[in-house]
Amino acid sequence: MLPQKDKKSSPIAYSCYFTRSREGEQFIPEHRFSYQVAGTMTTNDGSREYVFNEGDFRFSRRNLLMKFLKFPPEGGAFKSLSVALDQEMLRNFSIEFGIKAEKHVNGDTILRLKSDPLYRSFMDSLDPYLQMEQAGNEDLVANKQKEALLLLLKVNPELQDVLFDFSEPGKIDLEAFMNRNFHFNVELNRFAYLTGRSLATFKRDFEKLFNTTPGRWLQHRRLQEAHYLIKEKGKAPSDVYMDVGFEDLSHFSFAFKKLYGLAPSRI
Repeated sequence: MLPQKDKKSSPIAYSCYFTRSREGEQFIPEHRFSYQVAGTMTTNDGSREYVFNEGDFRFSRRNLLMKFLKFPPEGGAFKSLSVALDQEMLRNFSIEFGIKAEKHVNGDTILRLKSDPLYRSFMDSLDPYLQMEQAGNEDLVANKQKEALLLLLKVNPELQDVLFDFSEPGKIDLEAFMNRNFHFNVELNRFAYLTGRSLATFKRDFEKLFNTTPGRWLQHRRLQEAHYLIKEKGKAPSDVYMDVGFEDLSHFSFAFKKLYGLAPSRI
């Protein structure tokens, strides 16, 4: 789910789940520094799976696609803390301190950070801010963002080239990108942005390449993958529909039956 545009959310976020959850943005719009307080989080960027356990620190890179699966500990709750490092704040910091990226760095979507007492102390200090309304307290929250950034640069200085790289995605191979990322449930404008295109250009290039609209292609490709996973891998429809990009099991079942003539449970 993407954040609402008419309401600016706080960059300091706390997640708490008592049951297994697949909730979470599948597009990472800003860099994020996180701490796994309790439970386990498994993430997947389409090519690699990452697992983070209680006590782990992580850094999520912006402008990338990712799925999240959150597991609470037995008899407890899944808990995590994170601080978003948005582009405006990073640009201001870059000007103030004269820090710039020296090169473009490709690498893992999420980086596991080495544990450090400074990180733990910082995360502990966020508790009062979780109860605070952002309105009227923007300067206080901005100071915590800056503190997080200073700590990251001190403990993991190699992140400088990632944090201060303000380049946007360039135009890339549309066919390869879509076949690799069709199962991410994001809006078309996200796919367009990540392939270096405006939405109008994305749709035009897409229809020229695939001879159909993005919406029709995505549904058909997702159903193809679901059919394969159910028939060849023996997976249950209830375990498949979200993995291939559907939000609702009943909608998935209806579309599947319309294409294949049988309900997914009968394959």
